[in-house]
Amino acid sequence: MEKRNVTAGERDDRVPRHIAIILDGNGRWAKKRGLPRTAGHAAGSETFRKIAYYCRDIGVEYLTIYAFSTENWKRPEGEVKTIMRLLDKYLHEAIDTMERDGMKMRIFGDVSGLSPELQALAARTDEIADRIDGFQVNVCLNYGGRDEIVQAARRYAADVAAGRADGELSEAQFARYLYSANVPDPDLLIRPGGEQRLSNFLLWQCAYAEFYFTDVLWPDFTPEELDKAIAAFRSRDRRYGGVK
Repeated sequence: MEKRNVTAGERDDRVPRHIAIILDGNGRWAKKRGLPRTAGHAAGSETFRKIAYYCRDIGVEYLTIYAFSTENWKRPEGEVKTIMRLLDKYLHEAIDTMERDGMKMRIFGDVSGLSPELQALAARTDEIADRIDGFQVNVCLNYGGRDEIVQAARRYAADVAAGRADGELSEAQFARYLYSANVPDPDLLIRPGGEQRLSNFLLWQCAYAEFYFTDVLWPDFTPEELDKAIAAFRSRDRRYGGVK
């Protein structure tokens, strides 16, 4: 796909409005090269940077990535620490560059389970994002789709008990209690790495997303690979349960 800069307010109908990606294959990428798994995560973070800017430049409005799940705490301690260090580094960089690059970041997930330092960085990115219009990157951090729905139900129940909600619940009303409130559902979900499952990612939001699976490991995922996924998306007939 030809790269072109899309300014705020423009809409390029050749691309999905919202793309979600499960960042899979970092460890296997490193193992194939005789490197520690942590090297795969470092390479994957650079791929994320390239893909985020490419999405912005071709007119995608929202990019949501699965960076660290509620289940990922089960991984070896050293690997978890490396991932957290990379997240710390990326959040610092985002704070310095978001306004300059017209790219806002939001954190989806239970930030209370993160270190105080990462919680403070997440809060700072939220503050800056409030001042930016345009392309938005959502980083799912300490995130699980089932946990998100349970937490949303608890927040809704608390509002009902406090008289802030009337108990007449619709899908649209419930969606406002999710981390993704005010963000349109993904049009396209991409999973590199050869696996073909959601792995507890955006269970509510992906009800009508088109899925694209590829054997390419995430660190090897290039803008050209993203173009292939978008081309596949454009070939789909999206009926949302109806008939055309």
